[in-house]
Amino acid sequence: MRAICFYFSTLSIFCISCSDKSVTPSIPKTPPYDGTIFLAPGIITADDPTSFETITTAGQGARVMFDRRVNNWITLDAYLFSATFDDGLTIEVQVNPEFESVELSQVQAEKYAMVIGRLPTTLRKNVQTVWIHKGTELFGGGNNNLLIHIGQADLYESDGILEETFVHEASHTSLDDPHATAAGWVAAQGKDPTFISAYARDNPTREDIAETVLLYLAVRYGQDRISSELEDTVLKTVPNRVKYLDELTWELYPWK
Repeated sequence: MRAICFYFSTLSIFCISCSDKSVTPSIPKTPPYDGTIFLAPGIITADDPTSFETITTAGQGARVMFDRRVNNWITLDAYLFSATFDDGLTIEVQVNPEFESVELSQVQAEKYAMVIGRLPTTLRKNVQTVWIHKGTELFGGGNNNLLIHIGQADLYESDGILEETFVHEASHTSLDDPHATAAGWVAAQGKDPTFISAYARDNPTREDIAETVLLYLAVRYGQDRISSELEDTVLKTVPNRVKYLDELTWELYPWK
């Protein structure tokens, strides 16, 4: 399972110039943040529209799923649901049978399909399956999948970053394969002053895309939801990565 979220704090490190009355972050020599999902709760919120349309039960079936509680792949007779979205996408939601009934499993499947539907189409295009387990374990992305542990989801939700976490994980799922080792992205990494976060720096192939995309979307399409200081730091820290992402075709529905 490739994509791993993080527990890091998110205090930014700024070098302040006092040559005049304005205070502007200088270009950081080291990553300005530990991680990015905690920086700006509200980039996407529960009040934003969702593309989620319907959830349909599909019985039970054997599915291979990753469970962080055992840190391994397991085969379960999962409760299965088909989640449809009004931009034409469909996801199979696979719910651990520990939820004990189709009715209780459907509550979980519908809840998270609704949240996932708030992500831009571009980030959902390669999401074919979702795994839902109990437990307080980190989310995951990649493998055409999103991994959810509902105890951790409750913590993300209470911090106001559930949608932001899904942006991170869905970036793994839909953007890593075509871009994480692409020549243009690697060149941008080399030209930029540093990485946007220590997590990206320490995992340059696995985490740099996901760590950068959330803030890129905020800077380019959600400036009213972040501070000017955060926007300035992003543009000074990873300008070539921003330029690379500018050249992609973004389908932002239903968020924008």
